[in-house]
Parts: sequence; C-alpha cells; structure tokens
Amino acid sequence: MNISTRGETTLAKAMQVLRRSTIREGKPFPLGATWDGLGVNFALFSANATKVELCLFDDNGETELERIELPEYTDEVWHGYLPAARPGTVYGYRVHGPFEPDAGHRFNPNKLLIDPYAKQLVGQLRWGPELFAYKMDHADKDKSFDDRDSAPLMQKCRVIDQAFTWGASRKPEISWERTIFYEMHVKGFTKLHPLVPEADRGTFAGLANPNIPAYLRSLGVTSAEFLPIHAFVDDSYLEEKGLRNYWGYNSLAFFAPEPRYLQSPMVSEFKEMVNQFHAHGIEVILDVVYNHTAEGNELGPTLSFKGIDNASYYRLMPDQKRYYINDTGTGNTVNLSHQRVLQMVADSLRYWATEMHVDGFRFDLATILAREPYGFDEGGGFLDACRQDPVLSSVKLIAEPWDIGPGGYQVGQFPPGWAEWNDKFRDTARSFWKGDSGVLPEFAKRITGSGDLFNKRGRKPWSSVNFVTAHDGFNLNDLVSYNDKHNEANGEENRDGHSNNHSWNHGVEGPTDDPEIIELRERQKRNFIATMMLSHGTPMLLAGDEFGHTQQGSNNAYAQDNEISWLDWLGITSQGRSLREFTRKVIAMRKAFPILYRGRFFVGAHNEELDVKDVTWLSPSGDEMTTDHWHDGNARCFGMLLDGRAQESGIRRRGSDATLLLVYNAHFDVVNFTLPSVPEGKEWLGLIDTNQPDVQLATFPFGHDYAVTGRSLVAFGLSAEDSATRRLRQGVGSILDVMETPLPGT
Repeated sequence: MNISTRGETTLAKAMQVLRRSTIREGKPFPLGATWDGLGVNFALFSANATKVELCLFDDNGETELERIELPEYTDEVWHGYLPAARPGTVYGYRVHGPFEPDAGHRFNPNKLLIDPYAKQLVGQLRWGPELFAYKMDHADKDKSFDDRDSAPLMQKCRVIDQAFTWGASRKPEISWERTIFYEMHVKGFTKLHPLVPEADRGTFAGLANPNIPAYLRSLGVTSAEFLPIHAFVDDSYLEEKGLRNYWGYNSLAFFAPEPRYLQSPMVSEFKEMVNQFHAHGIEVILDVVYNHTAEGNELGPTLSFKGIDNASYYRLMPDQKRYYINDTGTGNTVNLSHQRVLQMVADSLRYWATEMHVDGFRFDLATILAREPYGFDEGGGFLDACRQDPVLSSVKLIAEPWDIGPGGYQVGQFPPGWAEWNDKFRDTARSFWKGDSGVLPEFAKRITGSGDLFNKRGRKPWSSVNFVTAHDGFNLNDLVSYNDKHNEANGEENRDGHSNNHSWNHGVEGPTDDPEIIELRERQKRNFIATMMLSHGTPMLLAGDEFGHTQQGSNNAYAQDNEISWLDWLGITSQGRSLREFTRKVIAMRKAFPILYRGRFFVGAHNEELDVKDVTWLSPSGDEMTTDHWHDGNARCFGMLLDGRAQESGIRRRGSDATLLLVYNAHFDVVNFTLPSVPEGKEWLGLIDTNQPDVQLATFPFGHDYAVTGRSLVAFGLSAEDSATRRLRQGVGSILDVMETPLPGT
C-alpha cells in the first residue's frame, strides 16, 4: 500500500469513528426510525438478540456506507439516536444472536433485515441463495449456516418525513347501514384506463386522477376496498415462471406502501390518493395480511422478522421449535399472542388510520388473528386490543372469518363491532339462481341479513358482508359462463383454485354467439347484482362486475399481472354498458328505500301492538307461505313483503318507510305471481324487473297476476295515500335521476 492510499484509508477510518461517535442513546420508543426535526431515533424490538447493527446505505441502497452498533437495550428494545440522519436516509439492520434452529433461533448477521416499522422500502428484492440463512445445498438444510452477505439482493428501508397538508378534505364517515363496498386492485383498475395518463396508470397517482373517484361516486358505491397495498414479495417460484404475485397476499412490511404502486418516490402519493377519494365522498378500506409474512417456513428466506427474533414473531411447534405452525397454508403464522408482535400490528393499524387517513380494514384470514395457543377466542388479545383502542374501535373492521387451522371456520362468531365476509350468502345465492333444489329456506335467511348467524349481542344486519364474487374465485361474468375453472395460465396444470364454485355456463363453456344463452347470462348477472344490493346486510361489489369483465375462466388469478386481471375499459360491450347502468339503478334503489338498510333484523314475528309483520313470505298465489311451501324441494319462486309500517328502531312506534315487494323466480319458466292486497295500500308500482332492465314499469292493481319471467327478480313499491307514498315517489325519482345522469370517468 502506498502512502497516499494509506492516508486515505486512515482518513476514512477516522471519519467512520467520528460518525459512530455521534450516535446517542436515544429512546426505546416509538419503534422504527423516527425523524424529530433534528435527527432520527432508531428502535428495534428483539428479545433474544445479543447485538444489533444499524447499516447505512447510499441513496439508491446499493452501497453500504457504515455499520453502527445500537448502543442501548431497554425493555427488549435496541435503540440509538443519530443527530446527523435525515429523511431520505437509507438503512437496514444486521442482528446478532444464536443460530439454534431447534430452539427457534435463526440469527445470522450476514443477512440484511428490513425494519418491521419501515415506512418506505427502496429498491427491488432479487432472489438468490444469499437471502437464506442456511446453505440450500447442505445436507442439514436449515440447520446449516450461510455466511454470504444478502445486502446486494435486499430491499432497504428509507427514513421519511411524514408531514403532509390534508387541506379541507375530511373522512366521509359513512354509516355502516349505508355502506356499499367496491373491491378493487390498485394496478388493475387503472392500468388500461384511457383517461389516466400513461405514466400514472397502475399506481396511487393513477387512482388519484379525479376521474376515478368520480366514477365510483356516480356508480353509487361508498367505500373502495383495495387488495393488499402493504409492501409484499414476488415468490421465487412465480418469477421462475415469468409470473408475479399480483394480488399481494405476501406481506413483508406492514407500514410501507408497495413500491410498485408508487409513481413517484414519495409516500405522500398514497395520501394524495386518499385525499382525492375523500373529497369525492369515497372511503378507503385496506385489505391487510397480518396472519403471515413472505418469509415462509424453515426453508424460507431471512428477510426481516425471522432474523430479528424468530422465536417471538412466529408461532412455532411447541415441542419442535425448528418448525412453524402453518394455519395459513403459506408456511408460517404470525404470533399475535406475543405482546410486542401484537403491538406491531396495532401500531400498523393506527398508523394507517391516523397518519394515512384510512377508513377501515378487511383482515385476511382473520380467524388466525383471534386464535390463541388454545384455539379461537373472540375475547383474545388481538380482538380485545381492537375493541378497547379509541382509534381502531372507530374505524370499519371487517373479518374474513376462516382459515385452515383448527376451528378455522368462524362465520358469525366475531364480537360486536365487527363485520364479516359471509360466504354462506355467496354460495346460497349462487345455488338458488342456478336452480338447485331445496335452497329456498336458506336463501330467505341470507337475503334478510343472516340473522341466524348475526342476530345476537346487539349486532346489526350490516355485520353480514354480502357478496356473490370477490377477487378469489370466479368474477360475475365467468360465474355465469363456466362450469369449470380454467387456471392453466398459472402454470400449475389447473390444479389450483376451488373446484366447487356453484357456477353454471348455461349450455356452453365460455364465450358464445348463441343469443338465447347470452340473454340468459345477462339476466343472471342482473339477478345476482339485484339480490346483493336489495338484501339486508352490507353489499360488496367486485370491480369490473358492473360491466362484465372476464378473467377467461380463471378463478385464481393471483399471479396474473396482465390483461386477464386488468380491467379493459375500452373493451366494454353494449351488454356491459347496459349492465353498468342497471347496477347504478339498483344501487340507487337501495339508497332510496331505507327499509332495505334498516338497522334491525327482519324476524317475521307479528307485532300485536302495531298489527304488522316486518316481513311476510308469499307464495306465487299471493298467500302467506306455509310449512309445506318451505319444505317443497321443487319450490323456486316466492315473494318477500317488507312492510314499511314495522318499527324502524327499538322505539315503539310505527314506521313510515315505503312498503316493498320483492319477487324471486329461479324457475326456468314464467311464473304468474299474484300481487297481494296490503292494508292501507292502493296499488303496486313496478320498480325493477331484471328481464326488462331498461323499461320504466307501470302500476298494477291488487290481485294482478304479474308474469315473472323464468330466472328473474322483480321489485314493487306500495302506492298508498300517506307519507310512505311520498317516500316511494321520491325513491323512484332518485332512481330516474341516476338513469338520466351520464356516468363520468369512462
């Protein structure tokens, strides 16, 4: 080494020592990297580590500049304060400790780790053997130790300044009774949208284009529910097949937005999108995945939690801690029974609710979050934390109430304050309109809010989230076009995805030119949408179903980041436009008639004081259904009379809503339905007929035999000489206003 080189090296070492000397003790809270206007406090929980090194990188995250040992350890939190650090600082951690897989410990300081509280990630994860803490080709597999540096392949964390001016926009705060969810994908919604600038398509900036929330508002939905936007990982086996994890159910960082959805390098882009949605009166709901992470099982990579404190963050087999409890089917299960892990999840939820102004959360595989080591517990730590938290108890909380673990199916068992995805509504509605026998009694339960599941402990009908389709499974067009799944594009020989879909192709598998089949399929789409929107409970519409988007028969498009999943706005057909207008019309009807979203369950009991039943079930003759009718396996047509005079709330007074009659005919042929006589009524006004979606219906006298087309739904409103009639007319007027108002943003 020459003198010059030696001098430069000495200077570099001196500068490194000088920089290291500036670190202070800092505080053990808040966890993560926090900019306070003068410097950055770094705090990382690890109960079993022996040393933690903070690694600083250049702006691109490509070159490691220095490693700084965090100087203090308080209450199982390693922490330090860097006065010279600023927003934009790129960092990661190396955590030292025992590498003892049989004891549940997998520390390896050669592996750079993502901060669980990172607010932004930099770069892209690239797969390679260096990401694994063990030697993949070693005979002992995960019990071996790999000393290669993973930093060149890893994403890094970035310190951010959270300042943002929200302006005059406020959260819409839409009541549960009036909520209508719209499940959508950040990228897929705008990737092909002609009114969104090409550079913004597929990003939060694309969704922030005013045309997008204006479209949702005019459609009539109230709450956009985004598939996962927390930073996630593309599985290596998908990349090898040229595919990607499109849905995003493979989270790695619960505080950071997924980088691929950012058009700019600024996290504030997400806030701008939320602000735009709120300005249009649309709520933002996040689908969150706290049940597992992208690190997989004992043979998975070491990216964050596994290398920070594996024994704390994951549920391990009690007598074989080398292995993971796998209630998720993805390799690992996050251990929410640990106080610090529970704190991380609660902190993440509060961050998105307060700092990012999100309005609610849908929890993937929520049963796992409520499972303690002894089993599902609706009074478990996570659910109790949400119930008592002043922030979390005030936002919308929606559970996917099932998983593959013991006691995994828990529909109706979540505590008051929660809504739940109701797959019984989905399956029963599909079976009914397919014409299956013996479904009618179950169908009646589902369209009245599934009181058999939710009518307890003061829970309300909105607790049931009613859906016919969702991201997982057939979308609406394919539900009526395919008998079988067609997932060949996933490269798994069509073995993936559900096989029992309760779907029906109506005579031809896939697309057809047969006009009779096309007509029947379109009517069935309208039947499903009308059933969902006119039922008691909270409806959820899948994006694209309103105009008949197809996934070409795929019922598991999780890896299809392409035209199979992206909404084709320019390819909407005339039938698609008609379906979209019908969807607007039926949503407007739901909003126009409060009896459809009342906060009380319909129970069918006679109120002697008011001399009224809230719901009466009618046979096609117009008479009240008998036990024989209910048990007739061939019965496929019935009426549901909702009496507006019934109590609207617990106050003992007569209601003043319009009375509605809904007739459902799943029979293949026309059924003449006798319109019943109703006290204080005069005649029936036709509101919706799924066989005549574009026709303004007439009025009909009591006793009129209305020809209900095979496989169709008809809705009537009672015309009388009282205030309810005025409400009826106002409701009809609002529907007509929607029909005459052009839909923006398309």
